[in-house]
Amino acid sequence: MDAPLHAGGCLCGALRYEARGAPLYMGHCYCGDCRKASGSGFIPFMAFAAADLTFSGPTRIFTSESARGTPAVRNTCPVCASLVFGGPVGETDSHTIYAGSLDDPTAFRPTVAIFVKGRPDWAVVPEGLEMFEGLPG
Repeated sequence: MDAPLHAGGCLCGALRYEARGAPLYMGHCYCGDCRKASGSGFIPFMAFAAADLTFSGPTRIFTSESARGTPAVRNTCPVCASLVFGGPVGETDSHTIYAGSLDDPTAFRPTVAIFVKGRPDWAVVPEGLEMFEGLPG
């Protein structure tokens, strides 16, 4: 049986990706950085091993400090500015795909909610997600 394919990209189609296989994990991040980057209460994400991903098209990179104190890299489309994925290509063993960029949004099935401590009351955590105040151990 073939591994599932998760394809997606930006609003204008200039930046695309394909992820093969099952995600390492899926969830919602409620940290302040993700809220600011998304303009929403959280970012829905899917993590994949870098070896399972291919990217095509140009990216615009923004780097900020992560909760761990290391660089957090977000990749957007330089044409339409859509937020598409996280992590420096070719420099990390995994990437986060932002679930809103999926061609088939039904592939996203979150199981965790991270950085719930300090989230605004209006950013509701869906029932059934395992919650973590910060990053999971």
